[in-house]
Parts: sequence; structure tokens; C-alpha cells
Amino acid sequence: MANTDHYVLTNASLATMEEGDAAYGLVEAGSIAIAQGRIVWVGAAADLPADYAAWDQRDQGERLITPGLIDCHTHIVFGGNRALEFEMRLNGASYEEVARAGGGIVSTVGATRAASLDELVNGALPRLDALIAEGVTTVEVKSGYGLDRDTELNMLRAARRLGELRPVRIKTTFLGAHATPAEYKDRDADYITEVCIPTLHAAHAEGLVDAVDGFCEGIAFQPDQIERVFVEAQKLGIPIKLHAEQLSNIGGTKLAAQYGAISVDHVEYANDEDAAAMAKSGSVAVILPGAFYTLHETQLPPIDSFRKHGVPMAVATDGNPGSSPMFSLLLAMNMSCTLFRMTPEEALAGATRNAARALGLTDTGIIRVGFAADLTVWDVKTPGELSYRIGFNPIHTRIFGEMK
Repeated sequence: MANTDHYVLTNASLATMEEGDAAYGLVEAGSIAIAQGRIVWVGAAADLPADYAAWDQRDQGERLITPGLIDCHTHIVFGGNRALEFEMRLNGASYEEVARAGGGIVSTVGATRAASLDELVNGALPRLDALIAEGVTTVEVKSGYGLDRDTELNMLRAARRLGELRPVRIKTTFLGAHATPAEYKDRDADYITEVCIPTLHAAHAEGLVDAVDGFCEGIAFQPDQIERVFVEAQKLGIPIKLHAEQLSNIGGTKLAAQYGAISVDHVEYANDEDAAAMAKSGSVAVILPGAFYTLHETQLPPIDSFRKHGVPMAVATDGNPGSSPMFSLLLAMNMSCTLFRMTPEEALAGATRNAARALGLTDTGIIRVGFAADLTVWDVKTPGELSYRIGFNPIHTRIFGEMK
């Protein structure tokens, strides 16, 4: 009987996503040797060492293999939905009218607070399953729709549970500084002091936090308020991320770079100086076309500045109930090309190598010896096909450490 812990994927093209001379790090007619969920050899099949010849050889029929996709920015744990306000807006209601009717983030906060842990998990599973069905092997999940201690903790517990129920790597992000709840209206600083920071400490003590995020924007929190959260995160040794420059430029990107953020997300209103600061700090720019599309925005992120300064760009769904109810990373890749003029290679790097970097991961996102065997096999001939089609999923097999 073949050893299922040791096998070789053969007869495939490999988009390794290694940086170098070859686009996509492409290896034609390649093979990957896998042992106990890790990659132990990768290269041209003709060069496969004899030691691996006796292992189970799994013919991939000349298909394309990429690293497993990584969705590095999602809000998939939440209660309820906002389809009604979507319909109201399209029927002519103003944002003020939607708000008076209980819409907006207030609606999601209320539904999330009312949901039990099991209800949050069960509600998120179909969204997670949609991502997994597209070859996603790692998903970041944020809190931020509870805005009180108990619900924020429950959201993070639900996210951890998802990783126990599905063969997927879940990274959790504390987003307590997402918005100010109604009970703290016009008291943003008090909310940070009395709820956000104490909840961060409680979540960290429970082992629920992989990163800390905030929403730095005119409609959310100012840089000095976000900085207080960053200071606490640094004391706890937790990496930081930031929603910044989505709707305006109030200095969030520079603040994030100053604190060595692993990523700065949205960044439509970031400028060349912001890009230079991110390059210096090593921060990843996370491009989120779903929110741009849903909100009918017109300000494009400074893709050329990111290229000029060598800022790595990731691509993610921003899957959430309001501004980006999108749960397809393949669609996000297509949108990043069609809306923002990223290249298909940049889009795939954004959903693999750079997405891993945006989460602080060092053993996935590239087909490389020693990395986790998180891989996706596609019924395509060329990597560019993954960004080319709209509403079509060419997956053949998803591999998460071992054949699944």
C-alpha cells in the first residue's frame, strides 16, 4: 500500500510564486514531493531525485499547481445581513434614511451581539466554505462587530472554532477599534479606554489574538486614538495592521508605518509619500476591490507608487455584510486587474506570497522546500487564467497539508 504521508505530485506546471527571472516562478513539467504535510522537494520532473521514485506518484494531468490561496482580510464572522438596506439604497433611500431604519453597522452590531457562539460559527461556515471551494487554505478573520467585551471575545472564539471544523488555517485579528457603538456616541476616547483596550488584554490572555487592527478614518477613529491601541499591542508583542486611507487621507498609513505594521489595508487615498513610508517599514499594501466596487468609489489606490517603491501588494475579499459582501477571492483577483490595472501575476502574488506576508506567515504562500503543502491544483494551462475569468471556478483539487 502506498504511504499517504509521502507522495509526489507529477506531470504539472508549477507557479511556485518564487521571486526571480521567471514570471510566476513558473516550472514547466514539474513535480512536488510532499512528506507529512510539508514540501520536501520541488523542481522539474526530470530532476526528481531517485529517493522519491518509490513514493506514491500522483499524476496531475498537466494541470497548474499554485500555492493555496490566502484571503488576508475578511470579516466573515458576524450576525444577520444587510440585504434590506442594500435594497433600500437602490430604491432611492438616503444613507440617513437607512440609518434611521436601523441599517448600517448598527444593524450588524445588534445582530452580532444577539447571536450565540454557535450561531456565529454556523453563520460563518457557508462563507468560509465558499472560500475553501476556491482553493483558499488560509483565511484571516477579524472581530469588530461586537464593540463590547463579551461579543468581541465571542467573535474571536468563533473564528478559532472555524479552524477546528474545517481543514483551513485561521488567523484572528482583534478589531475592537472598528467603530464607536451607540452607547458611546461622541465618546470615542472613552470607548477606547473603557472597552477596546481592556478587551484586547482579555482576548490576548485567552490566546485569541494573532494581530491587532483598527479603522483610521474620519467616520471612525483618529490617528491619536488608534495609536493608543497600537501602544498596547506592542506591549503585548502582537503584530499590528490598519484600515487606512479608504475614504480620505488623515495620516493612518504613516502612523501604521511608524509602528511597523505588517499591512496597511484599503489605501485608496494613500499618496506617494505614504508608499515610501510603507516601503521603509516593510508593510504590505492590501488591495480590497470589493469595497471600492460596492461603495461606487472613484479614488484608485496608488498602484504605480507601490510598484515604484517596491511595496508588496496583497489582494483580499474584505468579505463583510456591508461594504464588501463578497466571498470570492478569485473575483477579488479579477477586480484588482480590471478596476486597478494590476497584472495577473501581481494579483496571484497578492493572493499567495504577499497575502502570507500581510499575515506574518513564513511557511506558506510559496511552493518552496520546507513550506507547508498548502496547494491548489487548477484545471487551467496558464496562471493568468485565474484572474481572467469572471464567476468561474477552475479548481481541480485543494491540498491542505495532505490530500483532502
